[in-house]
Amino acid sequence: MDRQSVYKALADDTRFALYAELVASAEPLSTSELAGRLKLHANTVRPHLERMREVGLLEVESDHNGSVGRPQHRYRPAPGAPGVDIDPPAYLALSGLLAQVAAAGRPDPEAVANEVGRGEGRRMAAADAKRGSGARPRQRGCVEVVRAAMTRLGFDPVLEPTGEGATMTFTHCPVREVAEAHPELACNLHRGIVEALAELAGGEVAAFATLADPRPCRAELAVG
Repeated sequence: MDRQSVYKALADDTRFALYAELVASAEPLSTSELAGRLKLHANTVRPHLERMREVGLLEVESDHNGSVGRPQHRYRPAPGAPGVDIDPPAYLALSGLLAQVAAAGRPDPEAVANEVGRGEGRRMAAADAKRGSGARPRQRGCVEVVRAAMTRLGFDPVLEPTGEGATMTFTHCPVREVAEAHPELACNLHRGIVEALAELAGGEVAAFATLADPRPCRAELAVG
C-alpha cells in the first residue's frame, strides 16, 4: 500500500478512531457496530470505511448470517496494514492469532498454534482471490505465493532456488521479541501460515526451521 495515502487517510480524527477500534478488535466489525461504539451515525461511518478500504488499510467480508436479504459487510485490517502506532504489519496479525490460540484452551499449544496459522493462511489466500489481486494460487505457483505473503507481513524473504522448489530464508522477524519469548506459539503460527499457502498453491513445506534450530527462520518449499 502507498504509505502517503495511508498517512493521509489516518490523519482524519474520525477515520483514525474507527481504525483503532478495528485494530483492537479480535473479530471483524460491521458499520453499525462501529457506529455504536463511537456514537456516530452509520451514514457517517460508511464513507470513512470505504476510504480506508480504497487505500488498502481495510478488507471487507460479507456476512449473510443465514438471513434473507443483502449481506452485512464486516471490516477488518487488511494483511500488511499497520497498527495504530504504525508498527510492523505482522504484529497486527499475530495479536489476533495468539488470542485465538489462548481462547482454544486446549493442550498441545504447538499443534493449536499451527492449526490457527493454517486457518490464517487460508484466509489470506481467500482474501487475495476476493480482491482480484492476481491469478489463483496454483496459477501463481507455490514459491511466489508464499514469497508475496511473507513480504507483506514483513519477513523479508530471500530465495535460493533448488531442484524441486526453493529455500526461503526469513531475514527479518517482525515479531522477534514475541518469538524469542514464546517460540512454540509464534514460530508454529508462522509455520502454519506458510504450510497452508504452499499447499493451496500445489506445493508443500518439506522442512521449516524455527528459532530453536541451528539454522533458524527458513522454509524448504517443494513444488508438487
